[in-house]
Amino acid sequence: MAKIHLQFTLFSAFYSPLISTMTGNFLVAEGLYYEWSVAEPGVSALNALEDGTAQVVQSTISQGFASLENGQQPAVRHFALINNMDGFFISGRDADNDFDWSSLEGADVLVHHGGQPMTMFKYACHKAGIDISKINIIDAGNAKEMDDAYRQGRGQYIHQQGPAPQQLEADGVGRVVAALGPMVGPCAFSSLAAMPVWLQSDEGQAFCRAYARTRHYMATTPAVEIAAAEKTLFPQIDETVLTQCVQAYQQMGCWPEEMTITDAGYRAMLDIFAFDGKISRRYPYDAICIST
Repeated sequence: MAKIHLQFTLFSAFYSPLISTMTGNFLVAEGLYYEWSVAEPGVSALNALEDGTAQVVQSTISQGFASLENGQQPAVRHFALINNMDGFFISGRDADNDFDWSSLEGADVLVHHGGQPMTMFKYACHKAGIDISKINIIDAGNAKEMDDAYRQGRGQYIHQQGPAPQQLEADGVGRVVAALGPMVGPCAFSSLAAMPVWLQSDEGQAFCRAYARTRHYMATTPAVEIAAAEKTLFPQIDETVLTQCVQAYQQMGCWPEEMTITDAGYRAMLDIFAFDGKISRRYPYDAICIST
């Protein structure tokens, strides 16, 4: 049995299509023995591809934008879609059936300050027609530090990736009032990356077959079954909460069955990052992505 190592940039239920290659036994079915890890804070998971410690990583094509902006041609290639939408939610202190994005103006909002999450938040505000300069944006640290700060009473709203918002609801601390995905629109939000030579190897082709089967599983399997299989990897999250999170992402259309990073999804990412001034030109698809 061949051995591969998977590495996550962030580990959350939003990345269930990669998680489920493991928990759904699709890798094992292709004869792949696996190990997995999460990149150290501040360290790009792409480094693990270049030094050979990982064969597949969860990343985003915006990492490629950053390299190209620095005059460096990325050695890795993004070869498959993970998420077709932003997976962050806005939670408020109280249930608000009449929530409007304009409610954020004048409010204290804990916003994730990671590069892509912040760019997407800015774009969502733009699409919603609100003035982001009128929001009191708070940097409360990393995802865990943000969650702790909100639970301790800081901020009126918080910007988080699932399942953290759903767990806030279960704990009676907050209520999900909006999702960024539908506001931003479809885009190649996150993707799988690998070295091109490895993708052509027997192990690489076996992984792609396993991942294609996983995409079908994600599109056709009830959330309760996916969550039950994943639960051991989320010991701090209630299984009911995990199910709600998976179901929310399925209903939003984050996980289409097709694994290809489409031209439309790629162009949408160019639009978003150009809006935020993060790219100086529209880079061609094949500078970052590869079709398998």
